[in-house]
Amino acid sequence: MANVFSAAEIIDMGIAKEKKRRDFYGYAADKFKEKDMKDLFSKLRDWEDEHVKKFTDIRKSTETYEVQESYQGEFAAYMKFVVDDMQYTQISAEWFAGNVKEPLAAIQYGIGFEKDAILFFSELLKYMMGPNKEKIEELIGEEKKHLIYLSELKVKYIK
Repeated sequence: MANVFSAAEIIDMGIAKEKKRRDFYGYAADKFKEKDMKDLFSKLRDWEDEHVKKFTDIRKSTETYEVQESYQGEFAAYMKFVVDDMQYTQISAEWFAGNVKEPLAAIQYGIGFEKDAILFFSELLKYMMGPNKEKIEELIGEEKKHLIYLSELKVKYIK
């Protein structure tokens, strides 16, 4: 028989990732003196904070919802890999201050975070039902907007 995992635990992983993205953007907003960069990363920080709130609401409605695996350990191992990305473990205020010196580098990290969010939410979507599925789809759409926004900004900085 397949092992069963709690959707609430999985959503907790999503909340942790949203908080990491929020904190990264907060570091970037504090780091850069240019008004455009400060405003950009402040806006992204605020967007991710909204996602934390939305994900927290989704989690409240999944207390008894369980995810079925096709084989023992499948879902936990995969979602652990998706969450335990080096990009998330290396980002701290100290690391950021020492390694991200230019706006383009911060934008590139942001692009990586947004791609990661889209992947994570898309995988989570497969296991959601009803109104929670619609909320996850909405979050994916928002992350895509962030990705486009950062990608367009990257082009501007490369020129």
